[in-house]
Amino acid sequence: MLTRIVAEAEFELTEAIERYEEIERGLGLRLKDEARAVVTWIEAHPTTPRVRPAGYRRVNLKVFRYYIAYAVRNDTIWVLAIAHGHRRPEFWADRKTQID
Repeated sequence: MLTRIVAEAEFELTEAIERYEEIERGLGLRLKDEARAVVTWIEAHPTTPRVRPAGYRRVNLKVFRYYIAYAVRNDTIWVLAIAHGHRRPEFWADRKTQID
């Protein structure tokens, strides 16, 4: 299965990494590593998380208050957002139109 990350999600992760690096050196890299590990887990188990009413799946990071929202279309996993769990819920939801 192919994994594609929409540009906005890449930007969100880069921005979060930079913010955490400003707080404490190495913290942003820990976020990056955890996000990569979650994407790897998603690739191995794409249909395990339930489909939410808005038509996407979500996996929470364990250490950081972020989640990865994604959708599976045909043989592709589309990462739609890497979002903070306590800010602007589903602000990224219109990104699903990019993959439909």
